[in-house]
Amino acid sequence: MAKKSVSLSVGRGEKLSTKAGAGLSEKGRKRYNKATGSNLKPPAPNPKTKADAGRKKSFCARMKGVVRNSKNSDRARASLRRWNCS
Repeated sequence: MAKKSVSLSVGRGEKLSTKAGAGLSEKGRKRYNKATGSNLKPPAPNPKTKADAGRKKSFCARMKGVVRNSKNSDRARASLRRWNCS
């Protein structure tokens, strides 16, 4: 079963601008989760639990690959800064 496509916008406040750290806002996460049945969580730049530390490690590893392999990775770089990935 394919996931439903959701169009999110910076103008509607669902995505953050690259200057604000990229990624989804709370409004965007709620809209996406409602439309797809997912369970996206907010960023964990300073994890307090082992689960959040694992999410951060996984996110940073995936996003570094995106930055390395994309032609225009401004949003990916901004999200790495927001998550405090070194």
